[in-house]
Amino acid sequence: MANVFTRDLNDPMDEVQQKIKDKMIEVTKLELTDKASYHAYEEVYPFLLDKFIGKKCNMLEVGMSWGGGMQILSELFPDSNIYGVDFSLSMLNLIPNNIYQTVELIDLNEPLKYDDNDFDAIICVGTFTYGHVKAHALDEFIRVTNKNGYICFTINEGIYTEYKFDKKINELSQNKSLEVLNLSKSSYIVNKDVEAWLCLVKKN
Repeated sequence: MANVFTRDLNDPMDEVQQKIKDKMIEVTKLELTDKASYHAYEEVYPFLLDKFIGKKCNMLEVGMSWGGGMQILSELFPDSNIYGVDFSLSMLNLIPNNIYQTVELIDLNEPLKYDDNDFDAIICVGTFTYGHVKAHALDEFIRVTNKNGYICFTINEGIYTEYKFDKKINELSQNKSLEVLNLSKSSYIVNKDVEAWLCLVKKN
């Protein structure tokens, strides 16, 4: 199958977004677990494409699940180094080969095993939800992200205030650790009628 991403610098972003939607439909047909589709990817990837197209960079997916999202990212950024971490061994066993530089099984509530300023971008879609990772993980995201790097994440609407993500984001913004570029409600798991807060930030 031909690569749906031409990576044409002149592509209008709405056309790029449509390509991403088409690829999401193709990839989610391969999903072996929950058939829900995380539509936040459709907003995250055009954002990253606008920032990094044609560049080689280091990216980390936190909570990569079965790896479907990264199938898309690896096509968008074929020259980049993509790393993945997850806390579920069963999910790691579903990940296709040749997408990530490395995959690691870690407790995402503990410090990440990376050096400071290791990554140009972090993607975390579907991980901040009930019973999973708490708001203090954002401190680690900032630590391992380069200055002027980007962090893209979703927060299940039901835990946004309960797990104090609202206060953590405000704290990090107030102390100039990050700049919030977007914080808005987004479709999350459409077939379960669940929304999430989509947050796109830049590390200062």
